Amino acid sequence: MITIYKDKNDISDDMEYVELNDIFFNQKTILKLDNYAKEIIEKVDGSKLLSKYKIMSKFNEVALDIDCLSTGCKTILNVLYFPNKVFCMKECGDNAIELLYSLKNGNIYSDYAMIPFDMPAVRVANNSKYHIINDYEELKKWWENEM
Repeated sequence: MITIYKDKNDISDDMEYVELNDIFFNQKTILKLDNYAKEIIEKVDGSKLLSKYKIMSKFNEVALDIDCLSTGCKTILNVLYFPNKVFCMKECGDNAIELLYSLKNGNIYSDYAMIPFDMPAVRVANNSKYHIINDYEELKKWWENEM
């Protein structure tokens, strides 16, 4: 289950926070890509992973460097391969957010609500305490400080 932080102060000192998903992906995550990355790349960007560093664009079937993936796709892959770090999710589109919420573990941050309508249970951090939320409205209230 994914853990969501809305306040950077709730992120433990022993966890690294990553704001720039593109740079992190290009420097670290790209080295870890495997068959599971193929599925995510196809679901989020509609592209095919040709090799560790090349994708086939869904638009014109041209081979592109893998750094041409969307930031949302890169964010999901960062969270997947580095579940002990906290990644900013602010640059994710709706399709990436839905898949991000479905990951079995990982940590994400946003100071404003980014919630898919069909959301699974998530773990939220608030004042260094954690609890589970499995309802869209309840999560929205948490994000808006109404809980």
